[in-house]
Amino acid sequence: MGGDISGDPKRGRQACRTSRNNLYYQTICIAIYYLQILEKLKSQIRLARLQTVVSANAVLLKSYWQIGNTILQQQSEEGWGAKIIDRLSSDLKEAFPDMKGLSVRNLKYMRAFAGSYPDGEFVQGTLAQITWYHHITLLDKVKGNQQRLCYIGETARNGWSRDVMVHQIESKYLERKGITQSNFKEILPAPFSDLAQQSFKDPYLFDFLTLADNHREKDLENALIENITKFLLELGMGFAFIGRQYPIVVSEKEFAIDLLFYHIKLRSYVVIELKVVDFEPEFVCKLNFYLSAVDAQLKTELDQPSIGLLICKTKDKLMVEYALKDISKPIGISEYRLTEMLPADVKSSLPTIEEIEQKLANEK
Repeated sequence: MGGDISGDPKRGRQACRTSRNNLYYQTICIAIYYLQILEKLKSQIRLARLQTVVSANAVLLKSYWQIGNTILQQQSEEGWGAKIIDRLSSDLKEAFPDMKGLSVRNLKYMRAFAGSYPDGEFVQGTLAQITWYHHITLLDKVKGNQQRLCYIGETARNGWSRDVMVHQIESKYLERKGITQSNFKEILPAPFSDLAQQSFKDPYLFDFLTLADNHREKDLENALIENITKFLLELGMGFAFIGRQYPIVVSEKEFAIDLLFYHIKLRSYVVIELKVVDFEPEFVCKLNFYLSAVDAQLKTELDQPSIGLLICKTKDKLMVEYALKDISKPIGISEYRLTEMLPADVKSSLPTIEEIEQKLANEK
């Protein structure tokens, strides 16, 4: 029958290819070759399950990558179709009844995972920083490896759960990070200026707040403090809340800073001023004054220069550029958003407050 093909899968594949005229033998070859691949995958899974708990995630990802890569190779070289994945899932479940993650859907994710990251060593290094469930979410929601790698890094550094990572993706975290209009490069030394720039966003999304259209600064400040955990999450890693309406006394006159934070990684105080109106140049002067006071009264020789962040409703870029041009303190200026605007056709179909009140009154 052309030699023993029960051992090496490569020999089995070659034997099948050289016996294509014998239909019966070819069928047996295909069946045996499939069993060889199945046994190979079983061995890989068994090996993965014996590894230490400390490296469990890296081992799991490597195992999943190997399974996915094997499927890709067989589909490319042997023309495996979609139905073979169904059979593979069934057989692997039978071999490992106590093991999760062998569903048809998960095997397809493994195939996509291996296809997206063809370097197996890379999988055990950079990609092992986050869990498999993070990875399949990235495969679903993020197109392009470069963006995925950015989210992998941010997730690992910030300790995001899968749900938090999904929220960051949906809120376009990467598109907002590091684009705050500032004078950091002119005022702060490198690489501290780059680190400061990457620590802020534009715009900030406060979609966890419920405020009226005509809300005041006090309303915004109160709502942010009431939702301080979500606010800190939106600010990003490293921010430690110190106080609201923080008192600063200059020449026996007391001033109040809207929000005062300390950034652990930057090792600097961060003064945040909130404005529920469009940007005005005089806002920068006041914030510059607060930074001078904080540097004089709170900053120690162990701290970096204090940084100001003005968060306003809207801003004109040219106006901001002129306002920051000759300022001596590091200041960033960002906008904020409460919720995404509804499309006009959807908005017009919703009942107004008056219509809802009228309907409730009629039902009494």
